[in-house]
Amino acid sequence: MAFRPDTPNPKPRRFYEAVATAEHEAGFAVTLDGRTAKTPAGGCLVAPTRALAEAIAAEWAGRADVIDFAVMPLTRLAFTALDLADGAHDAMAQSLARCAEADALCYFAEAPQDLASRQIAQWSPLLDWAAQALDLEFVPATGVIHVPQPPETLARVADLARTLDRFSLTGLAFAAGLFDSAILALAVQRKRLSGPEAFALARLEEAHQEERWGVDAEAAARTAGLHQDALAVGRWFEALGGV
Repeated sequence: MAFRPDTPNPKPRRFYEAVATAEHEAGFAVTLDGRTAKTPAGGCLVAPTRALAEAIAAEWAGRADVIDFAVMPLTRLAFTALDLADGAHDAMAQSLARCAEADALCYFAEAPQDLASRQIAQWSPLLDWAAQALDLEFVPATGVIHVPQPPETLARVADLARTLDRFSLTGLAFAAGLFDSAILALAVQRKRLSGPEAFALARLEEAHQEERWGVDAEAAARTAGLHQDALAVGRWFEALGGV
């Protein structure tokens, strides 16, 4: 059975008893009552590592009554990775380069000074790391006016992305969108930061505003949801293993 989270009935009732993992010719499969689960496109739900398969299986096992993909982020990422269309790999690599072109870590606040100082203290080490570890030279700016990044930097971001397998690239693209930063995404993928650490760095301005003005319930709920996504992408890369 293929599971489609975009169908008119996006929350089908749980129809299985046992969830497990099993060795598969392509890696490690998630099984439901002994049968390999399927992706929305009808492929086998198979992860490249046992750790990731077990983490995905835990999401399925945790569904008591209905299958709610909104709270199954690793499953969603696996669906995306497994169902990538021909040509999508290069398109995702180019999307990383576009994210790097307007990377949030390159735009430091003009004011207030305490926010600007916090960004300089916490973002600059990541810019230095990108230059030293990844040979990515970014041009920082003050304010919100767009500053072009070096073409060779953007080309290298795309090249780094192209070298990744589909699971790593899917996680990287997800992280870049979540953090609005290719630098932070690469830092999580390469174990320089945890998912929550990257999330905290991505929202320094929001945190500063909350300290000054407080937090309303709607904003708190949204932040909590994004924090869960940051935890998930960290678990994704941990379960995948090395760089």
